[in-house]
Amino acid sequence: MAEPANPPDGTTEFPPEKRLEATNTRLIDAGITTIRDMETLRECVAYENTHQNRTLILKRLARKATELRDEQQSSTGDTERG
Repeated sequence: MAEPANPPDGTTEFPPEKRLEATNTRLIDAGITTIRDMETLRECVAYENTHQNRTLILKRLARKATELRDEQQSSTGDTERG
């Protein structure tokens, strides 16, 4: 039986608990940096709200949401112009 392929964004390999439960803040930053889509980001926000509810981590996730929205708008704007 073949194993299902992992999605390219790595959501299967790095669920929210792996991204956010590191003891080293640099590892948490790396986990947040590697979020590539809003669905994964929402999962991480929900996980953080449920488990530790750390203000600093939630602010970092909010900044990442802004980055993702900006990237999405710029890529949508580029395709509309072309």
